[in-house]
Amino acid sequence: MNQASMTSQNSGDVPDQDATTGTIRVLVAKLGLDGHDRGAKVVARILRDAGMEVVYTGLYKSPNEVVAAAVQEDVDVIGVSLLSGSHVPLFRELGRCLREAKADHIVVVAGGVIPEQDYAALWDSGVDAIVPQEARAELIVTTIRNLIAARGRV
Repeated sequence: MNQASMTSQNSGDVPDQDATTGTIRVLVAKLGLDGHDRGAKVVARILRDAGMEVVYTGLYKSPNEVVAAAVQEDVDVIGVSLLSGSHVPLFRELGRCLREAKADHIVVVAGGVIPEQDYAALWDSGVDAIVPQEARAELIVTTIRNLIAARGRV
């Protein structure tokens, strides 16, 4: 996959232009034992600078804790950065927790080190888009805005 492109399960349904208005609320999370949070903090700042409201959960959160925080904060998007290699089971659990909380309307964006062969498993788990590790700021912001616009929110 080209490092300058975003991959989404329904990329044909996502508009090319930013069509949103209002403020998008994003929860940036680090799941499991992944202790590398520099990238997540950079993404949080990028999103904030783009006019989004951002909540950062901090390190070592369980999928259940992330979903509870997302519901409490009434976010539009959960963005998860993972470098640990445990992305498939963690996103599977995150999707299950979202469904149990009746919060599967929240958009889920995955980022970090995720091999292409794992993309289908993440989409099956409820991930809406996968942003490659070396994505530029503009791609991250546009991906989120377009996903929200495609769902008719904000």
